Amino acid sequence: MNKELMNVLMPLTIIGSFGTTIFFFTKVMTDYILKKKMIDKGFVNDDTQAIFKQHQNTFNNKFASLKWGLIIFFAGLSLVIMEYIPTSPESPLPYGLFAVAVSLGFLIYYFIVKQDIDTKP
Repeated sequence: MNKELMNVLMPLTIIGSFGTTIFFFTKVMTDYILKKKMIDKGFVNDDTQAIFKQHQNTFNNKFASLKWGLIIFFAGLSLVIMEYIPTSPESPLPYGLFAVAVSLGFLIYYFIVKQDIDTKP
């Protein structure tokens, strides 16, 4: 990998992963504190439990594993294809191929989910 590119991407990767970890940790903790306070104050009834379940279901999609499986599969496939395509180090072809492959994974996921939603009554 190019030394200048590595000097730019390494700090961005470290800061990005650290920031993402802090975000999700904070989100989980604030949701927990909110639910605990609502239970302590006695605001929990059937309506609030339905809201909690609905909020949880929006993030726990039954197709989440399929989405990430398709994205990682097509990203890996693009990396394998790039191994056999001779390019110069300055060529944008690997980035384009990677972006197209990941987009293809997203599109396949979208059409599978759309088909499932359309077939539900």
